[in-house]
Amino acid sequence: MNDRDWLGLACDLARLCPPSGTAFSVGAVVVSARGEELARGYSRETDPHVHAEEAALAKLDPDDPRLVGATVYSSLEPCSARRSRPKTCTRLILESGAGRVVMAWREPLLFVDCHGVEELAAAGVTVLEIPELAERAREPNAHLVTG
Repeated sequence: MNDRDWLGLACDLARLCPPSGTAFSVGAVVVSARGEELARGYSRETDPHVHAEEAALAKLDPDDPRLVGATVYSSLEPCSARRSRPKTCTRLILESGAGRVVMAWREPLLFVDCHGVEELAAAGVTVLEIPELAERAREPNAHLVTG
């Protein structure tokens, strides 16, 4: 699979999220540098406050050598600020050793002022946005945002 396919899967996972009026529905997939799916997750998968990237990364041993250089595919920009947990998804990605993040949609200024892309790039992580999939990422969040 290629970046668009993996990101499409992340967008599809976002549809599994229990609805919320106070949080985005997001899907994430972690893929090794060799192209092997390591884990997947979605917002509110295991509890009302878990984020997609957090859910996916929690399924892996933090010392798993396949995380180094892995790609995190996320339907939404990884959070850089949150109220529900001490670590943001941006921080979790940086601590994981993943070398790339591919996302479909920048987080709108609705709940927090997100700077995930900038923080990841400043730390040396390659960030790729595929805006052609943004509408697919927005669909499960239509009740929160328009356009």
